[in-house]
Amino acid sequence: MLASGVMRRRSLILLILAVAGVALAAGACGKSGPKAPDRATVEKLLRQEAESFKKEGERIDPNLGVKATWNIDSVVVTERPGDTDKPWNGTVRFKIESRTREPDGSATTDRLEKKFDYVFDAASGRWLVR
Repeated sequence: MLASGVMRRRSLILLILAVAGVALAAGACGKSGPKAPDRATVEKLLRQEAESFKKEGERIDPNLGVKATWNIDSVVVTERPGDTDKPWNGTVRFKIESRTREPDGSATTDRLEKKFDYVFDAASGRWLVR
């Protein structure tokens, strides 16, 4: 009788372990970090980031005699398949025009293009400059 009691207890322990294992495996399926937002959402966030960058870039002390105009040329979002932590790449391109007043009253205009690369961090829900 003692042997059958030990076997029942061992069978019960194995059953409990099996059920716990199945529950853990089922709970882990499909949960691989934060859920990535859709393209429209991250594109809107990147456009907001570009607008913020534009505003900062155009903020120049008027006493310097320089006026800069930052034009957003493009905002591009591409998917990073298989990367749940950083599921999106982004690129913002600007065309910048700066006008400088010279002491003689004339003005000099310079034009340049600037590109910023980003990666979307799913955990923080923000774009990070690379």
